[in-house]
Amino acid sequence: MKQYLKLKLSQKLSPQQIQLMKLIQLPTLDFEQKIQREIEENPALEESNNLDDNIQEDDYSNDNDLNIDDYLNEDDTPYYKLNSNNSNRTEEKHIPFSSGISFTEHLTSQLKPMSLDNKKMKIAEFLVGSIDESGYIRLELDDIIDELAFSQNLIVEKKELNEVLKIVQDFDPPGVGALSLQNCLIIQLKRRKKSSQINLALEIIENSFEQFSKKHFNKLMDKYSLDEIKLKEIINIISKLNPKPGGAYAGSKPVQQVTPDFKISIYNNELILNLNYRNSPSLNISKDYDQMLKGYKLEKNKTKSQKEAIQFIKQKLDSAKWFIDAVKQRQQTLYITMQAIMNYQKEYFISGDERKIKPMILKDIANEIEMDISTISRVANSKYVDTPYGTKLLKEFFSESMKTASGEEISTIEIKKILEKIIVKENKKKPLTDEKLVVMLTEKGYKIARRTVAKYREQLSIPVARLRKEI
Repeated sequence: MKQYLKLKLSQKLSPQQIQLMKLIQLPTLDFEQKIQREIEENPALEESNNLDDNIQEDDYSNDNDLNIDDYLNEDDTPYYKLNSNNSNRTEEKHIPFSSGISFTEHLTSQLKPMSLDNKKMKIAEFLVGSIDESGYIRLELDDIIDELAFSQNLIVEKKELNEVLKIVQDFDPPGVGALSLQNCLIIQLKRRKKSSQINLALEIIENSFEQFSKKHFNKLMDKYSLDEIKLKEIINIISKLNPKPGGAYAGSKPVQQVTPDFKISIYNNELILNLNYRNSPSLNISKDYDQMLKGYKLEKNKTKSQKEAIQFIKQKLDSAKWFIDAVKQRQQTLYITMQAIMNYQKEYFISGDERKIKPMILKDIANEIEMDISTISRVANSKYVDTPYGTKLLKEFFSESMKTASGEEISTIEIKKILEKIIVKENKKKPLTDEKLVVMLTEKGYKIARRTVAKYREQLSIPVARLRKEI
């Protein structure tokens, strides 16, 4: 054991830097909500269109700091709550809600007229409550029996549970209350008008669902003595069934609203970048709080309560100034970063041709504007840009590069587009395997491995060749 001196150099983020990083990452709507919360929590901060109202830092930065942890409660109504004209932007800022009753309410309304005894009604209510948004009950029957015993204190036999389950499965929309996709399709087919084709479709789903789902059409034709035309008719019937019977009911969930953070327009073949005005609010420091601080400063012999009041006001004013500076820095960072991205992808933004999107990674933009990669990542996170070709997610413009056979560097986005076009044009009776896709891409000058093709195909949500097969 001994004592010794050690010099250590380390870097730590200040609270202001942490606040800035959090603000940069927020998309427009979340940023607006953050500003409103800050205004509500800090009465020294106001939103106004009069830029001349800003108080200079020198007016309150030279006061001695007091080590007071507990601040006075502010009982007076702050100025910002009395000012009804904080901004001339009167458009409503709320997330719209979709209309209509919820899926559960729709099912419950069908349950009420049923003539069930008390026990069966409780079982039915539990089953309806267990139906998810897609219309399925994701529990095994034994698990449902256990849940009824523990939560409802009901001892239920499997036969009795099946009886009530069949009642629920007769509700609208057809297929609701199913325990699996196979069960869902069977319920819908049983409710269709009987015919030889419906009966055959029902038999295939009941007895050969695995072969049908894996598209083993030759085996189905041999097993049921069908030709291609008849099997195609059966597949057409089944394909018109609804695999998610609850999907049509949106309920009362908020409709996802996308607000572009940037807008790019073209004028005289030149690109013009604008930042959404919601990202540049006009904030200033309350005059009332500034005058209060100056008034307390004039007092020569300050009491303890006056010193506490000075410390409280100064803390609020400092916090307001830090927040205003962070908002301005956020605005500048967003604009500079998007300007660099726009210039980097100028050919695409001028033409709209996705094949002209250049390979671009976070480091390219970071080097261009001399900022850290993490800052670029925060800017690109959940941000949208309004272009002449539609609203695009910013991070979609970032992609790795790949060299063609001629040595030209292209974006992986271009390869995905070519891969998608090849699959769209393929013969669906004999869809192309990943190995054949590799050969076709190689012929076009794009030499990539089979596992890379599989990765791109999965990113495009395209199934394997066997599941793309059609009659």
